Amino acid sequence: MVDLTPSDFRKRPSETDMDSPLASLSRRLFLQRSGMGFGSLALASLLEQDGLLSTPATAAESKPRVDLLPRNGHFPAQAKSVIMLFQSGAPSQMDLFDPKPELQRKHGKDVGIDSLQGRAREPLMASPFAFRPRGESGIEFSELVPHLGSVADDLCVIRSMYTFDPCHAGAPLIFLTGKLAFGRPTLGSWIGYALGTENQNLPSYVVLHDIEGHNTAGAALWDNGWLPALYRGTEFRPKGSPVLNLRAARKLPAGADADDLRLIGRLNQKYADRFPQATDLETRIRNYELAARMQLAAEKNLDLSTETATTKKLYGLENPATAEYGTQCLMARRLVEAGVRFIQIMNKPHNPWDHHSNLKKRLPETCLATDQPSAALIADLKQRGLLDETLVVWVGEFGRLPTSQGGTGRDHNMHAFTA
Repeated sequence: MVDLTPSDFRKRPSETDMDSPLASLSRRLFLQRSGMGFGSLALASLLEQDGLLSTPATAAESKPRVDLLPRNGHFPAQAKSVIMLFQSGAPSQMDLFDPKPELQRKHGKDVGIDSLQGRAREPLMASPFAFRPRGESGIEFSELVPHLGSVADDLCVIRSMYTFDPCHAGAPLIFLTGKLAFGRPTLGSWIGYALGTENQNLPSYVVLHDIEGHNTAGAALWDNGWLPALYRGTEFRPKGSPVLNLRAARKLPAGADADDLRLIGRLNQKYADRFPQATDLETRIRNYELAARMQLAAEKNLDLSTETATTKKLYGLENPATAEYGTQCLMARRLVEAGVRFIQIMNKPHNPWDHHSNLKKRLPETCLATDQPSAALIADLKQRGLLDETLVVWVGEFGRLPTSQGGTGRDHNMHAFTA
């Protein structure tokens, strides 16, 4: 805490004693810490990056590095960005990407597979959907994903995925953090921490979640854990203003908040001098600087009105069934173009792939909403020359059992799923 007396607040800055925590700062530190508004905060940050407003070497060396400047990894890498298409609810692999001829032959037989829901063992259930080879690779895809099948030669289908927890809240944490525990940094946070980002006007880690809300486990799926908050996933919305509370709720006259910012700047500097190893204040300042730059960059880079009618049709924006997910995928492509390092798309809440019953009707509905936009993203990145440097991952938290559940659905399976 900074020790202040009531008299400190009654004095004007010019009248404050030199020994007071509110003593006047140099112009360099004043610009660097107080900001005079979001615009000046952004300017101060950019000047510091360019070496025109840098802190003394001894001060810089005493603090952990907290920034999003691009950095090279330990090994040469081809990919510059990642788009994670996370399919909450666990898609049924043997009905989409992993055909099982033996399952077709043994349909209805009891082979001793226990249900995870505590029910009696149920018989094997063949997929009711047809498969056929696609592309030159001959990879077999279900009739439910014809669009993904059309880009088969650009995909690597991994059928040997497994996890350690069969629950919708725990398994995503394992996939995105490596541990079944809350409070750990997620994959996008680690990538931003290690590599920074190509665009200093946007976050390194962006989360595009559905307008209806969060999935199971919520914001823990893009948490920064013990890393500075600058590396937390920033939530963008597919409708309306991309980022909530980015602009002031009401317009203030120019300079109306200058005195407040001066005081905050002085307190911030006192705290930084007293605790040079603490990253929370530096992170907060960096977040404000990023927010200032995002005021223009976020809306500009996510303005889909500039896209052609052909592109909108490719993503299915004209079809109510595909428009929402198509919008998320198109926004992801634009963010990759803008230099964002990691984009994580979350589908609708309430686990839309969780088909414990009525799979024959519900699975086609979920596929309809996601198949065309997912394939459009691959095709669009490729035609723009971005696919070679963008890793696109389509995956759920686990798979489904080959047995029936109640005769019409499939239960959870942590031992096998497909990415």
